[in-house]
Amino acid sequence: MTKTDKIDHARKTAQAVGDYMFARDNNAHQLGIRLEEIGPGYAKASMLVTTAMLNSHGILHGGMSFTLADTAFAYACNSYNRNAVAMGCNIIFPATGAAGDRLTAEAVECLVSGRAGVYDVTVKNQDGKVVALFRGQSRQIEGAVISDAAKQDTPSLPVGQAGQAG
Repeated sequence: MTKTDKIDHARKTAQAVGDYMFARDNNAHQLGIRLEEIGPGYAKASMLVTTAMLNSHGILHGGMSFTLADTAFAYACNSYNRNAVAMGCNIIFPATGAAGDRLTAEAVECLVSGRAGVYDVTVKNQDGKVVALFRGQSRQIEGAVISDAAKQDTPSLPVGQAGQAG
């Protein structure tokens, strides 16, 4: 297998994992989160801020930014088709979000060592303003996201269109 073949296989694997996970991601669907892009160690997700997501100050509740960031993190760290879960994370909120904002979370792999991984997620609004910075630590656990049997009959929504159903 050539280097190009390996890269292509890794991209196809990440796409299949994203499709498989998103079809089963009830939380993402409930919040209107869309998986925009996925690749090996990478994911981008977006969400429209609704008034139901605002806190008593009339600004975006930090838990909503966290959920979007955590969702992108989950897709990025599972993109190799090895089950991975969060070991820990932290987040800061340098700016507020508002109703009507389109937030985008971009998760980027920083390090994978053995079964542990570190991912940085930046959440920005439609103007490019950073509203959250998240760092997640993952741990690979036993098993694959998509088993060989499941690959045969996986319902999926194409990335970029996922989450549009309402």
